[in-house]
Amino acid sequence: MTEEERHLWYAFLKEYPVQFKRQKPINIFIADFYCPQAKLVVEVDGSQHYSDQGLAYDTERTAILNGLGIEVLRFSNYDVNNSFDSVCEMIDLTVKKRIETVSER
Repeated sequence: MTEEERHLWYAFLKEYPVQFKRQKPINIFIADFYCPQAKLVVEVDGSQHYSDQGLAYDTERTAILNGLGIEVLRFSNYDVNNSFDSVCEMIDLTVKKRIETVSER
């Protein structure tokens, strides 16, 4: 895990009331963090994700995961380092929304 992934894990996701798994294999990918109950992947992206090749790969990967019914939230390292509370709030809101949506099906 990167420094930013460790920060998000130990300061928020590890003790989050809905279980997250880290470095979770899904299909042919390894998600940084996965919440099975919400069918949510959380990715923390370093600079390599912002090259043309990285953006294309991430777009394809997100489409495949969406096709499996999994939502993908992406945050940059900058977001984790400079807007940590906002990142956590977005994850929390999305988990709650997704659990409500998944349970209605």
